[in-house]
Amino acid sequence: MTWKPLLEKQLEDAFKVAERLVRLLDEKDLAWKPTQGSNWMTTGQLLLHMGKSCGVPMKGFATGNWDMPAHSDMNEKKTEKKMPPSSEQLQAVSTIDDALKLLSFDKALAFEALSSCTEEELDSKPAPAPWDPTPLNLGLRMLQMIDHLNQHKAQLFYYLKLQGKPVNTFHLYGK
Repeated sequence: MTWKPLLEKQLEDAFKVAERLVRLLDEKDLAWKPTQGSNWMTTGQLLLHMGKSCGVPMKGFATGNWDMPAHSDMNEKKTEKKMPPSSEQLQAVSTIDDALKLLSFDKALAFEALSSCTEEELDSKPAPAPWDPTPLNLGLRMLQMIDHLNQHKAQLFYYLKLQGKPVNTFHLYGK
């Protein structure tokens, strides 16, 4: 299989299930977060992150234009390791509709980024990340960004379970 059909299928599946899981939430659920442990995102924070977790970085890999403030200095020499912000510092979506719009926009960005790449670029173009300078090929980096969305999709699934929503494995995998 070549890269584009693989990535297109993975994108379709990931965004379809993510949207379906978001639609299981109510506005009152946006402030919820697990009570055990620390530094958990609220559901609203998680939804904001999910809405920027795939297409935005795929665009960065495809174009070299990182429209992400945390990564705008990627070409500068790093002298210290930065820690991600604590959950208290993260923004959140205000409504379920906002979360769905972000997901839709991120999906469009992902497909746009993918369509701008040739099979040869996906297979052999080095694509270092701002957070990992290892020069993996572009196709693998894009697959990692789909995995990033899938990780947070699974996180949302468990948030739903912990909130007592009637979800099961079929909701997570969309079958």
